[in-house]
Amino acid sequence: MARKTILIDVNRCTGCYNCFLACRDEHFGNDYLPYSAAQPLNGQFWMRINEIERGKFPRPKLSHIPNACMHCEAAPCISAAKNGAVYKRDDGIVVIDPEKAKGQKDIVNACPYRAIYWNEELEIPQKCTMCVHRLEEGEKMPRCVESCPTGAMYFGDIDDPESEISKVTKVSKTESFHPEYGTAPSVKYIGIPKRFVAGEVVLSDQQEECAEGVKIILEGNGEKREILSDAYGDFEFEGLEKNSAYSITVEKDGYDSCKAEFFTRTDVNLGEIVISPA
Repeated sequence: MARKTILIDVNRCTGCYNCFLACRDEHFGNDYLPYSAAQPLNGQFWMRINEIERGKFPRPKLSHIPNACMHCEAAPCISAAKNGAVYKRDDGIVVIDPEKAKGQKDIVNACPYRAIYWNEELEIPQKCTMCVHRLEEGEKMPRCVESCPTGAMYFGDIDDPESEISKVTKVSKTESFHPEYGTAPSVKYIGIPKRFVAGEVVLSDQQEECAEGVKIILEGNGEKREILSDAYGDFEFEGLEKNSAYSITVEKDGYDSCKAEFFTRTDVNLGEIVISPA
């Protein structure tokens, strides 16, 4: 049996909110029984975009993390439900039965991701269904995935080695959102923001020129990476672990090397690193 899920590449997400709008367009005012009742006008975000502010001036960043139901392997909502009101299909999609779940507000409180919402008018819990009604009709993907203009979302059978989602997963470093919740979410991510370090290289004898092509070496936390400064003399390393010690070494032929150590309690801007002729 196919195991359907979604993979989200945070690096490609620009925060355009197309996925959110597509979800609203699909589900607001529309019943898709027995999988979902109509989404109300206000208060529900089956696809939510978390905006993460990172760094500080002059090197701020804004990352966007799309969040919906994680369709967990060990879904707490299933355990909290009575009479089989929440169930997992053979393809791994977790569904709340709108009729059986009536009055069961505990289902909302069971989700650590806050991905389940309470419909006051209908007195039912509601959430993302991966547009299972579309899949049953022969469509290939949920509306959110279909609407993404940057290709930040993948959908398919993760167990099918020929599926795009399976191929991308094999060559990418994927991870769960909040794995500490212990729910084994089937939805996975690429590029969940961690820490970054940035800076600018300046040549003391050529301060009016941009120091392009200078070697920057990052070491720490069991890894070593190398890049070259860009056309403006700037450099940046992404994906650093939180609360870890690192060092940056700047090297250029004919110049003394310079080393800077730092700790990733927050994102780090090293500012100008000046190197002088040897």
